[in-house]
Amino acid sequence: MATSNGKLRYTTPGLEAADAERVVAILQDRLDAANDLHLTLKHVHWNVVGPHFISVHEMIDPHVDEVRGFADDLAERIATLGGSPQGTPGGLTQRRSWDEYSIGRATTQEHLGALDVVYQGVITSYRENIQELDDLDLVTQDMLIAQTDKLELFHWFVRAHLEDKGGNLSTADAHSEQEAAAAAG
Repeated sequence: MATSNGKLRYTTPGLEAADAERVVAILQDRLDAANDLHLTLKHVHWNVVGPHFISVHEMIDPHVDEVRGFADDLAERIATLGGSPQGTPGGLTQRRSWDEYSIGRATTQEHLGALDVVYQGVITSYRENIQELDDLDLVTQDMLIAQTDKLELFHWFVRAHLEDKGGNLSTADAHSEQEAAAAAG
């Protein structure tokens, strides 16, 4: 159990306490990202409009379910390592390093463009954590690798709607959700 100063009272056998504390911090960041992403995806699901509404509306729900499962797995891994997973909305908004999703009711293309940027950020941070875990905890690294595999697949589903027959992404030069939504729309 984690104490008030964030130190773990115990961890899994074979893992040093200091390493476990860093792994728990990484897992908490991924838990925050997964919780934020599944809520963002549900928001998109509710707010897409336009001629491709039903295909995108129905494509998003399996993403939501899978990412919710990621959150549960991440939280349980935190507890396994002796930490205390934090899943409250207020805590998430205090800890996150990214901005709130910025698109409301919009066309499917606008949302998919914005999601391209969201997935880029989430996948990049997952890959950074995977690299760091190489020297800390291979079990947690394996979990993040498996989740990244699914995230990259979902990202491809999104990008397939943004790609022309030559393989060019409409969002290639976008650096924000707003820019990507405008470029895709």
